[in-house]
Amino acid sequence: MNEDVQFILDSATESMDNALKHLEKQLVNIRAGKASPAMLGSVMVNYYGSQTPLHQVSNVNTPDGRTITVQPWEKNMLQEIERGIMIANLGFNPMNNGETIIINVPPLTEERRIDLTKQAKAEAEDAKIGVRSARKEANNEIKKSEDISEDLKKNAEIDIQHLTDKYVRRIDEILEVKEKEIMTV
Repeated sequence: MNEDVQFILDSATESMDNALKHLEKQLVNIRAGKASPAMLGSVMVNYYGSQTPLHQVSNVNTPDGRTITVQPWEKNMLQEIERGIMIANLGFNPMNNGETIIINVPPLTEERRIDLTKQAKAEAEDAKIGVRSARKEANNEIKKSEDISEDLKKNAEIDIQHLTDKYVRRIDEILEVKEKEIMTV
């Protein structure tokens, strides 16, 4: 195989991998009824004047499926952590017992589960758009390349389409697992 073609294929694969990784990261933030430290992944806390991720100023645990505990490394951070959780607008009501912050994760209503499923589908569609745009870029690169024969161009386009199909299937599989997780009561 021509090394130009190989470079274009590798580049497309990397772009598609990034779209998949981004999807997985986004889906972690969509809660599925069970408490998880990742639910607080987007919370930022004012730590001595700078916005810092919650996990860098505290220990976040889930003692059971319905509770998240946040234990700050410095006691004076309790108010800031509580404020950060409220500002993040995650729908949680943090309770401060003087040492830790306890968050009871309410069970999801059927309506909320359907909304979260729609959100997951939208994220999956964004990932598919990323994969398709990587395919388009790769195909354009191949068409522009002058040192590649017509036969190699056709074969490369077929390879890129197979790669695209593989990543779209993978996105569908990830979405299916997440939907099942969300809809399970």
